[in-house]
Amino acid sequence: MKLLTNLIFDSPAVSLFLAVVSLFLLYTFTKKNYSRNNTHLPPHPPKLPFLGNLLQIGSLPHQSLNFLSLKYGPLMLVYLGETPYLIVSSSDMAEAVMRTYDLTFATRPPSVASDILLAGDMAFGPYGNIWRQMRKISTTHLLSSKNILTYKTMKEEEIRYMMQEVKNQACLSNGVAIDMSKILYSFANNIICRIVSGKFFRDEGKSDLFRELIEENVAILGAFSFSDLFPSLACLEGILGLSGKSKKHKIRWDKLLDEVIELHIQRRECGDDGDIHENFVDVLLSSQKDPEMCSHLSMENVKGLLIDMFAAGTDTTYIALEWAMAELLKNPNIMTKLQYEVRRIVRQNKIVTSKEVTEMPYLQAVIKETLRLHPPSPLLLPRQSMEECNINGYIIPKGIRVLVNFWAIGREIKSWETPYEFKPERFIGSEVDYKGTDFQFIPFGAGRRICPGMNFASSTVELALANLIYQFDWELPCGMTVDDFDMKEAPGFNTRKKEALRLIPKYRTSIHG
Repeated sequence: MKLLTNLIFDSPAVSLFLAVVSLFLLYTFTKKNYSRNNTHLPPHPPKLPFLGNLLQIGSLPHQSLNFLSLKYGPLMLVYLGETPYLIVSSSDMAEAVMRTYDLTFATRPPSVASDILLAGDMAFGPYGNIWRQMRKISTTHLLSSKNILTYKTMKEEEIRYMMQEVKNQACLSNGVAIDMSKILYSFANNIICRIVSGKFFRDEGKSDLFRELIEENVAILGAFSFSDLFPSLACLEGILGLSGKSKKHKIRWDKLLDEVIELHIQRRECGDDGDIHENFVDVLLSSQKDPEMCSHLSMENVKGLLIDMFAAGTDTTYIALEWAMAELLKNPNIMTKLQYEVRRIVRQNKIVTSKEVTEMPYLQAVIKETLRLHPPSPLLLPRQSMEECNINGYIIPKGIRVLVNFWAIGREIKSWETPYEFKPERFIGSEVDYKGTDFQFIPFGAGRRICPGMNFASSTVELALANLIYQFDWELPCGMTVDDFDMKEAPGFNTRKKEALRLIPKYRTSIHG
């Protein structure tokens, strides 16, 4: 009998047969159990076995998801491979997720790329004590309203540097359009680097390195790794996924950040601590030894948080400025109206100041309208439910991943008249703001996970745009009309322009006489 048993189970054919039968029974049971509960789940488009709805998601995911939501509703499921995602596409449903059930959806889902590249950071990190500690440090020591005021001088210095760079390139180009995308990116990165680390990286020739690192961040974190989509085949992640690429990229970040951190440590050890809390790196290093901290940050937490600040701070400011300038050139009547406001208030100053910007409601409306139509993060960073809940009569299972599509919410007809039109006037006299309480306008998110850098980003964009409009007149490249001007988005999970912003600046010598 024992011999017979061994013969049966040692046979490859029998083993294969038993495996197939087992899988069939498991599939049948799972399908029956799923069907029993599926009636109370949100609607979803028809999906393919294994692939789910992947083939219905194009190179601009926020636009593809918006198209699907118009048919299947503002709360729908899509299956990216084997993994279900809850897609939120209306202000009402966004309020349910980010206010009514804010704590339920306060954590982030695990992700191969972010777990490697940003181990223990704040943006992608799970909700808990460490996350709360990082949030407190960021909002108290870097991004508070009080601290943002202290950056005024630093911002104005970088504004002067950018204005001079535009002027120099305009002179050298002899009337040919210059690459404003590159100039705006450098400006955004220079400000963030100074505030976070106290260093002028452009003087060390590292501006291009920062751009490479941040753009690779966008590419890696904006993609889905193989095991994120197909968890049943996680064993193939090393071959088909992003883990290898993420590890190589992490090494490059570590090399740069180790240099930055080591310089600050050496300065502290030498007793040069007269201005020890001047920048964010010093604050993070001090917090590691603070006995009042309930959860101490590891060096990986410090590095992850620094990458958050460098990457998110640069990208948000740059994308908003690039699209604001693009929309103003596309809509010359709005450009004229904004120029009139800025030049009426500023008069003969060399530079527009932060104080003067507060007196420019149309400028602020232009920036709000830019963020509505071109949010830097059209799909807010994913959330994950920590327990089951009920939204709009639908059962939302524990552990489901959630994407809030602000690109769609910003075009919701019930909230916005002529939603595809660039119309800053809609914000004049309106109390709608991006602070996270008006769910039709949440470019920075809402709830516990709202972006802590929103005030810094918006004030920086306001100051930079006001100066660009004040000091220069702007024209499209020779021979190009408004109708020819390309306003397409680049493929991916953010909303960068597909084509570089090339413009002709005309320096206003009359104001500098």
